[in-house]
Amino acid sequence: MTTVSLSYHLIQRKIKSISLPSINWKSVYIIGISACLLLLVFYVFYVNQLTQGTYLIKNYNKKISVLSRENKSIETEFSEAMFLGQIDGKVNALGFEKTKEVKYLEILDAELAKK
Repeated sequence: MTTVSLSYHLIQRKIKSISLPSINWKSVYIIGISACLLLLVFYVFYVNQLTQGTYLIKNYNKKISVLSRENKSIETEFSEAMFLGQIDGKVNALGFEKTKEVKYLEILDAELAKK
């Protein structure tokens, strides 16, 4: 039996030398809770950044639409001005003048029938 008890003691020593180190669960819980809180803070920060970016994009789209409308109206005014400028140039080239006074001719019905 000495051999059995001796081998039993050797096995016990090997098991003790192989055993896992003890874990301090209190520090594991504190680290886990701290990590969760840190992730929550980052989540709130990034959601805020996303909301701010969306707001800026919406405002820029509004400005783009307003500027597009203004651009169309300016283009229309420019084309009208160019058209009127061309008309003034042609009128001056043909020698037309602005009317200052209008005189009407009176034609009687009887005289028109005689001719």
